Amino acid sequence: MAAQRTNTPRPLSSSHSPYRITPLSAFLAIIGVYSVGTVVWQTLHLGAGGGSTHVSDVLTQTKDAFIRPGSNNGRTSVANDGSWMATSTIDGDNADSGGGVLDSVLGSFSIMAASGGDPHSNDSVTGSIIPINLSVNYLQVIDKAPGAPPEPIMSQSATSARVAEDFLPMVSPDEVVFRWAFQARKGANHKDTQEISAYRIIVRQFGNPSNVAWDTNKVNVPVMPDSVSWGSVTQPVAGHIYEWKVFVWDAAGASSSSSWKKFAVGPQSSEAWEGKWIVHPDDMDTFDNAKQGSKDECKLWKMRRPLPIFRGRISSDKISGVKEIASALLVVSGLGSFRASFDGVPLSTSGPIDPPFTDYSKRVMYRGFDLTPFFQNGGGQADHTIGVTMGSGWWDHRPVSGMAKPKLLPRGPQTTIAQVIITDKSGHTHVIGQSGSGNDWQVTRGHIRESDLFTGEIVDLKRHEDLDGWDTPAHQQLKENSKIVWTTPVEYRTDVTAQRRHDALAKRAGAYRDEDNRGPVWEEIKGYAAPIGRLEPSDIPPILPMERIEPEEVRSLTNGRWLVDFGKSVSGTLYFSEGLAEPIVKDTYPRAHGYAGTEDGESFFTVVYGESLDMTTGDINRVLVAGMGLHDGGPRHVSASEGAQDNTPCFPNDHDHILTQRDVYVYSGEAKHRFATARQSHFTTHAFRFAEVCCIATPPSGVYALAYRTAMLEWGSFDSSNVLLNGGYELVKNAMKSNLLSVQSDCPHREKLPYGGDLVASSPAAMHMFDMSAFYRKTIRDWIDGQWKSGAYTETSIWQDLNDYAGIGKGAGETVWASAPPVLTVRHMQHYADKDLLSETLSGHIRWLTFLNKEFDRGLEQRGYDKELKGYEGDGTGLSDWLALRTKDTWLTHTAFYMASARAVAYIARKLESDVHEKKGMSLAKSLESKISSFYSKKPDWDFPEGHGYATPGPELGLFTRIVPADKRCAVLKNWFKRPGSVWPGDEERLFLNEVDEEDLEDMVRTGELVRESDGKLYMGWSQWQGFNEGILAMRYSLKTLSEFGFHNVALRKATGIGFGTPEYMLRHNATTMWESWWRSEDLYSRNHPMLGAMAEWMSSSAAGVSHYPTTTGGRTILFWPRFPRSAKTLEYASATQGTAKGDYSIAWRFEDLPSDKEYTSGVATIRVRFVVPPGGEGVYRPPFAIVRNKVTLAHAEVVPDMIGARNAARDECTRRRNNREGFPYSWEYDRSKEKWYKLESSKRIGTPCESFLFHKSIDQTQWGPEDDISEAFSVREDKKVGPGLYEVLIREWPLQEEVKGSGRIGNIPEYYNSKNMGSYCSDTSTAEWDIDDATHII
Repeated sequence: MAAQRTNTPRPLSSSHSPYRITPLSAFLAIIGVYSVGTVVWQTLHLGAGGGSTHVSDVLTQTKDAFIRPGSNNGRTSVANDGSWMATSTIDGDNADSGGGVLDSVLGSFSIMAASGGDPHSNDSVTGSIIPINLSVNYLQVIDKAPGAPPEPIMSQSATSARVAEDFLPMVSPDEVVFRWAFQARKGANHKDTQEISAYRIIVRQFGNPSNVAWDTNKVNVPVMPDSVSWGSVTQPVAGHIYEWKVFVWDAAGASSSSSWKKFAVGPQSSEAWEGKWIVHPDDMDTFDNAKQGSKDECKLWKMRRPLPIFRGRISSDKISGVKEIASALLVVSGLGSFRASFDGVPLSTSGPIDPPFTDYSKRVMYRGFDLTPFFQNGGGQADHTIGVTMGSGWWDHRPVSGMAKPKLLPRGPQTTIAQVIITDKSGHTHVIGQSGSGNDWQVTRGHIRESDLFTGEIVDLKRHEDLDGWDTPAHQQLKENSKIVWTTPVEYRTDVTAQRRHDALAKRAGAYRDEDNRGPVWEEIKGYAAPIGRLEPSDIPPILPMERIEPEEVRSLTNGRWLVDFGKSVSGTLYFSEGLAEPIVKDTYPRAHGYAGTEDGESFFTVVYGESLDMTTGDINRVLVAGMGLHDGGPRHVSASEGAQDNTPCFPNDHDHILTQRDVYVYSGEAKHRFATARQSHFTTHAFRFAEVCCIATPPSGVYALAYRTAMLEWGSFDSSNVLLNGGYELVKNAMKSNLLSVQSDCPHREKLPYGGDLVASSPAAMHMFDMSAFYRKTIRDWIDGQWKSGAYTETSIWQDLNDYAGIGKGAGETVWASAPPVLTVRHMQHYADKDLLSETLSGHIRWLTFLNKEFDRGLEQRGYDKELKGYEGDGTGLSDWLALRTKDTWLTHTAFYMASARAVAYIARKLESDVHEKKGMSLAKSLESKISSFYSKKPDWDFPEGHGYATPGPELGLFTRIVPADKRCAVLKNWFKRPGSVWPGDEERLFLNEVDEEDLEDMVRTGELVRESDGKLYMGWSQWQGFNEGILAMRYSLKTLSEFGFHNVALRKATGIGFGTPEYMLRHNATTMWESWWRSEDLYSRNHPMLGAMAEWMSSSAAGVSHYPTTTGGRTILFWPRFPRSAKTLEYASATQGTAKGDYSIAWRFEDLPSDKEYTSGVATIRVRFVVPPGGEGVYRPPFAIVRNKVTLAHAEVVPDMIGARNAARDECTRRRNNREGFPYSWEYDRSKEKWYKLESSKRIGTPCESFLFHKSIDQTQWGPEDDISEAFSVREDKKVGPGLYEVLIREWPLQEEVKGSGRIGNIPEYYNSKNMGSYCSDTSTAEWDIDDATHII
């Protein structure tokens, strides 16, 4: 994320102004302040709970008294002669600006009042609260991606001008919403940070800072709104680039401001574009059935290769009439993917999937680029060239289908649309360079022979060389030759409407209604180019290189093949900063390194990517990362037979029967340093830790990995003293980063698809780690776009015909998966308080609920479920708690998520004050709760009406979601502890035990990892209470329920267990990302899969103790609830930071004064807890379950310490520890020569314990205020509310105890199920019912 800077603004009224304040103007201004202030106060007071404020809606009520519409592009001016008008001066980054009108008069007096009347006093610009993280429509400017590679080699004819940012937020004129967070200034007084009393937003025209487009003036507020919308008094102008800043006032009336931040406004709609979608004419012809006849789609796809490049010429005469250029904005998009350049200069480091993945027949996003530097210093009188390089993306991929079915996605030839909007200093706009027929655009075949998200990219370096300067004004001087022929593009055309396409898909999915039965069939339209949807500004950040990673090791695989190990798995590509050496030409190439597309005189170089190594060959395991799961089983052919892909249409014939992640660099002809210009592939990403480079005589130099993901802010963290907790957290975060490429995918190689179940399971972890505000808003909109007419939601946001058998029919996805949109909407509200999103989506969620109400019971009966569940023993039709080790209770999850959808509608309706829908949703939810409870509470152990009662999810779901009746909660909790584990007979685990020395086996028996059965054989065992057996859903329910109900020690033991079914098991097998399954797979299940990632959010919320308060919205209130282990042997310290829309909340705790015996099972210790609440936020501190009768105190820091300095120092210390490899200490390796597994003691970075910045020595020196004795409140577990600040809790003489042991690793816990006292929480009836405002426990 771009670093935020804080400017010290000069006063908004200055004695240097040519318009000085006169007594008359002062009098009129005071009247204005009173009038507007009264309306502002009344309006905001009535909505004092926060929410979104349309400031101009407030101002409009009084504006007629003293302003009239102005003529300067929507600005306003005082309805008097300008001789008395005060002009505010606003300190910008580079220039001052003349102030506005209403804004300047009111603003000047506001500032003076705030600073005691002296506009030059330091108090007016050094307030205790700093606005940070400014966003427009959730989007922040990104100056430069943190992992951006060096600037590429550019043509000598390229200009020296550069764009100022990697990402410029784009918005539509009708939706401009400002948001920002807060940070306390170092050295600020605690009391001054307790209240944000006012704010002011100023928006000015970029390039003409004297033109203030909008000014809210100082708005006094009792509670800061969650957002401020640019309202109806003025309207932003399409084509303008703006910059804005915000001032905030603290409790003492002192102000601070942000720095200026930019955003741009694009065309209002697709119809407002002057540019047109254009295509290479030959490519458009491949979708003309009359011309192509019976050619199959693979042949037609190959005819569209190499991929096209487009260029548009802007002659100087198009600009000559524009006087005093203020700004220039390029708006551009392209399908499949595109990279834009201007005058030979790339405009961003983004690329792999741009525009973001959506249903392109419904909506397509475009980017905006600030071209102003190119039109300065004489650029306004010169020729210019727009360049657009194309990739395939999700639009024109290789026509292969497997586990993913991209053939069902919208499809067409590569196409682009672009135009430049020049704004002069008077505010008028001029459109030039628009794409379309007769508009000076050309197209030719580029240097990318092939680009595919699953199979990689083929780059023609000679063609790239021949095209030098193609996107510069000097392109007319390029030598014409037979290989480079420019032609005029044609406009995109199709005979298929979006509705016809949607109806055909619905018919194929069985989602049509009776009245739609006569609609088109899929076969009638699949050969046509798909319609292109509406154009919208990109509503999420682009996919950018977020990290550059150097190799940890490069080793030879012999014969010119080199294995590069980057130490952790990422999603991205290799970057060769020094180019490539001359390749070795071989008669026979190693597996997957041959290239069938070579012509005479061509040499090539290949890169193969993968997450892990094949245990039988030592090179990359390509099967585990095979695109769409298309492979022949690899060397062992266990999961597929040899030749399994021989008849797969369009399967690459040089991938050796496995759809391989691979890039190829080709050069035709003889030349020195032929491969020296090779750098990277651009329109694909690969999931890899390892890369094979072939074939060169010496190891590759200057190579590193570029890790790509959608560039949202990473704002959550967790650290502790326990290597296994830290390691598990890192596994999840690394997997999450790899799977956030415009959609949250299941895995970054095999399918790359957004599955609803994965989102339901892991979105709490994602929202802890990242600012998902824009990303999840887009995700919800994607599902709304894909909703069938019947109201049914699909399993993936874009229907893929994958697991519909598991749902209730009529096109609905499996109920858990299809319920993602309403559940995610509720979670979005809890975190970001976006009521506009609630209004936008409620009707779709009601349609889904109506569909369920009509079809659910019938659908389950057709799937074989008895109405009374007679004979049901779990594991019916459905996906349920996917990849659990137990039997899955499919009926329970179907019904519980139906209930969750009803709860979501009730929750949303309540926020929107829609009483009718609130009551209907709540009534339906209650009836479903009762139905579940009536079936499952017939026996005390949450059993089926018939059956064994050991399926998943079970009691943990009922307890967490508040379904279990209050009078049965303790009994259900007690009986849950009766559940044992079991043995696991999996193939790879059995093979492992056959190939381990006897001594190692006995060690694992002693640790409990192995179980000796009555037949004398050893098995790996999975544990209920010392590891995990749960799938993607019940993992969250079990951990959160245990910690919430007073059994946090058991939750800790599950998360820190060893052996099969634990994160430790993955770590011992060199995992750096979360696996798809608890078992080890060498040929099927992904090793980069965040769906089992719920434990990461539990770590921050329970092990450390910071989470969103269940009923909060917008992250306004955060719960600090650290739960401590009985014994410090498990965990000595933990910390976490939770970013929110208000700012960062952090917590850290540690044991102090521990006994010297290191067992920590007796005696007492001190626990010190520190936590931070940002300005504008609220904290609730909740005591742990143990009743402590000794003194407990709470104190706050009198002065805000240097927390940024402490954070940086702690980060540096953590980096030192990681570089020293103080993390996970061993791994199991396979010796291929001996065919034996052995344990290697070898410490790693992953899992390294790091201490919080809150315990840095600089924080220790903080001046603390008086200690507040909270012992009594602590003893009765009473919540303590606190305002902004740094706090410290001291718990003295905490009793250390031995942990409850239970009956063994695969046993249960008799100590609990035989206990008469299950603690106070399960019997607390006040927490038994689900609260309609509770977003945490909705499901």
